[in-house]
Amino acid sequence: MPTDNDLKTSIVELLHDLDALLVAHFYQKDEIVELAHHTGDSLELAKIASQSDKNLIVFCGVHFMGESVKALAFNKQVIMPKLSCCSMARMIDSHYYDRSVHLLKEYGVKEFYPITYINSNAEVKAKVAKDDGVVCTSRNASKIFNHALKQNKKIFFLPDKCLGENLALENGLKSAILGINSPEEIKNADVVCYNGFCSVHQLFKLEDIEFYRQKYPDILIAVHPECEPSVVSNADFSGS
Repeated sequence: MPTDNDLKTSIVELLHDLDALLVAHFYQKDEIVELAHHTGDSLELAKIASQSDKNLIVFCGVHFMGESVKALAFNKQVIMPKLSCCSMARMIDSHYYDRSVHLLKEYGVKEFYPITYINSNAEVKAKVAKDDGVVCTSRNASKIFNHALKQNKKIFFLPDKCLGENLALENGLKSAILGINSPEEIKNADVVCYNGFCSVHQLFKLEDIEFYRQKYPDILIAVHPECEPSVVSNADFSGS
């Protein structure tokens, strides 16, 4: 049975023989990051891969990340793991987007400005673009949100309700969640959020913050904006 060192050697040789670029998301294990030519967040890696002179890209990440490379450089061949699923991205597709737009109009929302988080598939991004919307990352979400506010329309944020709610709170705006809040609440909200979420970040609760603050009184707590608003508002830092 080959050792870890044998496998690493084989991977390095294959990358050389195939003239391939290996990129790995920050979320990957250390042994994968060690072998990668580049590491970064999803958008950063998509840019690096699309601008590379390599035509074969091995992307250690989830499906929507590989799609982002193809969107920026459709001529490149992108290889991804078979099990490359982002639970949040799978919570919305073009059908659910169309259904959401139908509900918004049914509730009296005639004009809206859609923002889709990069954690969504290509067909959803295409739908948003067709409706004159934009794509954001967790890193540039605040900047994109400020741009959206200048459009003087209700914001429809998808698919992550938590990121949408946290951005609304950050700007002193009222938010509502499609499928949870009433039609009247949707109509009166400044920001309407799709009812999607990150299954991992949902595990972090306010009780966790309270527990660690009690155990380590001088602790500083940093969280991702995909966490629940109660978690984000009680942390010391929020960002990506």
